[in-house]
Amino acid sequence: MCGMDGSELTELIAGMAIPWGGTKVSYVTPELADAFQLGDALIVVQDTGELLHIPSEPRQLADQAVSAAVEAFAAMGSVTDEQITDFYHRFASALDDDETFAQIAQANRADIEAARGRGRSVTRLVLDDTMRADMVEGLKGWASTPSGRGRVTETIDHDGWKLDQIVDGLGVIGFVFEGRPNVFADATGVLRGGNTVVFRIGSDALGTAQAIVTHALEPSLRASGLPLGAASLVASASRASGIAMMSDPRLSLAVARGSGEATQRLGAVARQAGNNVSLHGTGGAWIVAGETADPIAFAAAVYHSLDRKVCNTLNTACIPRSKIDELVPVFLHAIERAAQNRDTNPKLHVLASSVDAVPPEWFAREVPIARAEGDVIEPQAEPIAEDLLGEEWEWEDSPEVTLAIVDDVEQAVTWFNQYSPRFVASLISEDGAEHDAFFRSIDAPFVGNGFTRWVDGQYALNRPELGLSNWQAGRLFGRGGILSGDSAFTVRTRVTQDDPDIGR
Repeated sequence: MCGMDGSELTELIAGMAIPWGGTKVSYVTPELADAFQLGDALIVVQDTGELLHIPSEPRQLADQAVSAAVEAFAAMGSVTDEQITDFYHRFASALDDDETFAQIAQANRADIEAARGRGRSVTRLVLDDTMRADMVEGLKGWASTPSGRGRVTETIDHDGWKLDQIVDGLGVIGFVFEGRPNVFADATGVLRGGNTVVFRIGSDALGTAQAIVTHALEPSLRASGLPLGAASLVASASRASGIAMMSDPRLSLAVARGSGEATQRLGAVARQAGNNVSLHGTGGAWIVAGETADPIAFAAAVYHSLDRKVCNTLNTACIPRSKIDELVPVFLHAIERAAQNRDTNPKLHVLASSVDAVPPEWFAREVPIARAEGDVIEPQAEPIAEDLLGEEWEWEDSPEVTLAIVDDVEQAVTWFNQYSPRFVASLISEDGAEHDAFFRSIDAPFVGNGFTRWVDGQYALNRPELGLSNWQAGRLFGRGGILSGDSAFTVRTRVTQDDPDIGR
């Protein structure tokens, strides 16, 4: 952080005022002042005033990784599409090779053991045979995907000259993601279009990621003739390294996988650095029942949207007041069925004004709710205020949902647009006109008429998904909410002049 004279920030003093947002001030705490050393950086989140301390080491590691990716992107123009295809085949073969994978599996077991020792959930960390096969299949999918580089999207002919609009690589794509190792392989999909990528993975999976780089990724890059920096890992367990990476203005696109406060923070840091951003910060899908909703279809949509907790899991259900007697019982039965599949109990949050629609025993009953720290005895249902309608419930094994009784679909849409992260919405209705009106009025990138878990690039588009975006920070310019390897590109303009004597 520099002053107008270009001098470096060398220390922080407790009580120092740090302006943010143009009119507001945060103050340096004694703990932050004591921790800050020469060579460290301070990032001020302009949305919240949060002061982020970036120690020198993770800052330098992030800088080195981004620099390698920037240098590699400069070389990608001379790399052929055939070389990129060869890279995907080699990377897939390396992961498919038992001897090579044994070394990665050993690192993964060490990560799992260490995470459990810290009391961390390992649900998404385990690199099992299914995840391995998905990684291999995804890489093969990129090998067979057309590049897109050099594709002419439009040609305009003029007298004596013509203009072509040509697709080309976007640049360096930065990824910060949680501990699912498969995402590490999926994200290399951006190389298909001539981009390069820099990764930062959660500390729980860092050993697994480093093993993939050493034994599979870098050997495949070398053998295919791609620059090593084309896929660069920020080898740091510090979360500060991810913040440092996302704040680097050399990124062409910053992708944060995950949800919650940490992801929102990363997105804010990237945006204020001037980077394009793909993230959903918070997720949680809504299902709205219409006046003509079929109870069987409604129950099926709820049940199939609660198989596990990810961003597109059902979070909030809205039932019209006129359908309480018909739909509330099937809704409760559906969430109980989903919980039974996981040998646990569901947790229900009910809008305070909707409490009378739920049998009182749900509020009186205390049951084990399976949370990350283990089973916790708590009321099975609890009332919540209206401003918590958009709260995303980050459940572990017990399906956790909100129920709201609405006057009509229009009220549900109003609440969705006001309180939710504007991500996934589904309407259960037999009225086609109502579906059309719902699509026009709901402010969401993903809209359906059944279960919500279809929102996934691999499942819906048949190609690996690199990220999903909600509209919490506004609609996206020039692309859809599913980010895939072939959706990270720019368009260049090239003129070919046949008549040398053209002037204006």
